Amino acid sequence: MLLKLNCIFLFCATMVAFFSWSNLSIEGSYQGKNLYVQNAEDTEGFGFCVTKVTVNGDVLPTSINKSAFEINFALFNLQIGDPIFVVLEHNDGCAPKVLNPEVLLPKSTFVLQSLKVDNQGVIKWETTGEDGKLPFIIEQFRWNKWVAVGEVQGTGKPELSKYQFQIIPHSGENIVRVVQIDFTGKKNASSSANFVSDLPVIEMTPIKVKTEIRFFAKNEPVETRFEIYDAYGNIVKKGFASVVNCTNLRKGAYYINFDNRTEKFIKG
Repeated sequence: MLLKLNCIFLFCATMVAFFSWSNLSIEGSYQGKNLYVQNAEDTEGFGFCVTKVTVNGDVLPTSINKSAFEINFALFNLQIGDPIFVVLEHNDGCAPKVLNPEVLLPKSTFVLQSLKVDNQGVIKWETTGEDGKLPFIIEQFRWNKWVAVGEVQGTGKPELSKYQFQIIPHSGENIVRVVQIDFTGKKNASSSANFVSDLPVIEMTPIKVKTEIRFFAKNEPVETRFEIYDAYGNIVKKGFASVVNCTNLRKGAYYINFDNRTEKFIKG
């Protein structure tokens, strides 16, 4: 009996080894284009590497027993922006290669129809032509650079989409825009809009700092966005507050961006 069980176990282990396989998966969102797969020959000489392809759990209903094949997403009734999860089951000892995985990554294609901002800092914009879901990054021009101050998820739809975001204004002229960054790493920026705030100019004290920096306007404490840089241009603190604890800063010269201005101070 024991010998018989050992034989059965050996037979099952052999069958598992013979029919073993691995999975290669790729995910993204449907952008209207298909995937192409380079399919290596099986190392045992029996056909090709890939044994099964599924898209969101559904089996690809076309032949894959060839050196290269296409995953036609039109067979799955997908809409632009729909999530996609592809699994390629293949034999051990070989691996297929997806030739164009970037087609599942959204590109920034939005066309700005309008961009407006009121004197309270409420930004409203409308777009068309979006082909994939990407966040819109809201940027505010201050301290001689564009600063990201918020984010709104895009719809990814080609028809008209409307968005809104509230920024925190600084004193004087405020300039804003929205941008998207896709897998290419390039920034797709809108035109800018501006408004003039009636907020009072913010001051800081002291210039020679021992423990903290305080922000005020019209002799009253006020919160503001700030950034502190050392003499080498490295950012050491940033945030939004009326008081900045500086006890952990080393002695030396620093630059601080706040409100819409830049000042130098000395940490003693």
